[in-house]
Amino acid sequence: MSGTDAPMTPAAAAAAAPDSAAAPAAAAAPAAGGDRLETAAEHATAGRLLVAAGRALVAAGLSPGSSGNVSVRVGDRLLMTGTGTQLGDLALDDLSVLDLAGAHLGGPAPSKEVALHLAMYAKDSSHTAVVHVHSPSAVALSCLEPWSAHSAVPPLTPYSLMRVGQVPLLPFVAPGDPAMGALVSESPLPFRAALLSNHGAVVSGEDLDRAVQSTIELEEACRIALLTQGAARRLIAPEQVRAITDAWGMPWTGPADEGGASSGVGAAGSAAGADSAAAGAGAAGAGGSGPLPGEDAAN
Repeated sequence: MSGTDAPMTPAAAAAAAPDSAAAPAAAAAPAAGGDRLETAAEHATAGRLLVAAGRALVAAGLSPGSSGNVSVRVGDRLLMTGTGTQLGDLALDDLSVLDLAGAHLGGPAPSKEVALHLAMYAKDSSHTAVVHVHSPSAVALSCLEPWSAHSAVPPLTPYSLMRVGQVPLLPFVAPGDPAMGALVSESPLPFRAALLSNHGAVVSGEDLDRAVQSTIELEEACRIALLTQGAARRLIAPEQVRAITDAWGMPWTGPADEGGASSGVGAAGSAAGADSAAAGAGAAGAGGSGPLPGEDAAN
């Protein structure tokens, strides 16, 4: 990500916050099929992280007014921001408790976008956090025709490829309509982020830090796409796109030649760039898993 320093991550903000309040209590119920319920300690920690995530999104300028919602999955429960809450002013008693089917178990009424969040969790069971924002650049780009069938955001910078990958544009449905969840679950494309036509963005991640940082990176990618709209763009060459997304485990399913005509990079340069990206990925992976998408890709 380019520009000023990123806001404090949810984990850092939660660690710095006082531990004086308890998260809303989850309704006690026996675990079905061997699935465990979260412990009280996990529940409280998740609540503090969710509050910090809301503040981080507002600090980054991504959640004007009472727009946007965030959720985190902890065991057999979801914590989600309540309807009408302002993410920058969240308190623990602003969080709703839901089961994994979306039934309301405690706290205030949840955001009307429950179906959207549930569909994102179902799309990738390894993800434990979902962020939905009406950030300016994401909303603006969602009002335009997409760059391609598989991604509304063209491959202009490596950072969005490292943290987000492809970002399809989903058809418009009214906010809060359960059909929004169906659009996510019925899409044949793999993705961890999507633009909602004339509405905003939704992003999921392995944890809240990664979901928030990916949302910030997506907003930056949308801003750059808007700034270059109508210009003779130099897109990252297809081979390099593949190498970067493969190295970082991000989804990219576009045709191999997509964007090549506008990239301004010759075949030899593309091959060299792809070899360099692959070599860098191998070095990062030597002896371990390499940098994670939530870490600072620019460094």
